[in-house]
Amino acid sequence: MSANKLVAPEGHSDAPARETARRARTRERLLDAAYRQFSEHGINGASIEAIADDAGFTRGAFYSNFSSKEELFFELTERENRARLETLREHFAHLVAPLGESGGKPAPAHIEGIIADVMSFQPDIRQWCLVQSEFRLLALRDPEVAPRFLAAAHSFQRELATMIDTAVRAVGVRFRIDTLDLTRLLIDQFDSAMQETILAGDDDPDRSVREKVMRTLPLLVHSLTTTLDGD
Repeated sequence: MSANKLVAPEGHSDAPARETARRARTRERLLDAAYRQFSEHGINGASIEAIADDAGFTRGAFYSNFSSKEELFFELTERENRARLETLREHFAHLVAPLGESGGKPAPAHIEGIIADVMSFQPDIRQWCLVQSEFRLLALRDPEVAPRFLAAAHSFQRELATMIDTAVRAVGVRFRIDTLDLTRLLIDQFDSAMQETILAGDDDPDRSVREKVMRTLPLLVHSLTTTLDGD
């Protein structure tokens, strides 16, 4: 070993990495606690103290990681959107593959199967709907929050639209309208089904949402789908 090479003192070389890992775990626990608190009590009803206590930390630990509930709210939104996109990206190409087996315009039954499979990967439908609704209300009421919320929503929609477009074109299918517009329609339909299910007080919200979505989305997608060489 070169005499000029610097060597970290024994027992200290991993300290920064351990501190970074510990900080990341703390932030994740605070995000998990915020998810629970926001869904149960709302953003305004969930205090910083309650979030910190739920995570097993002090108020000081909260402020050493987040400057405000709004910052926490945006990081939670980004985390949940990213998790859902990554889950879909992992399975989407495989799920869409059957569309190319018909050799023509996909039948409603094929589309129905794909939508059912996609929905099976969506966790905590009720809790996520409640948290999303809180985020949306906060943005609607606060003009300083609104642009950042809208940017996050548009970013999610664009990424999902690109994923959908790439997958369907790979099997010889395209949509009759812009894929981003279709993606927004699909999200709106899903959100509407979630909200109606919660308002109705269904005992099994995941099942109820799937039933509502399956009554409309397969036929909607079928009517807006054609082959790449179709008119």
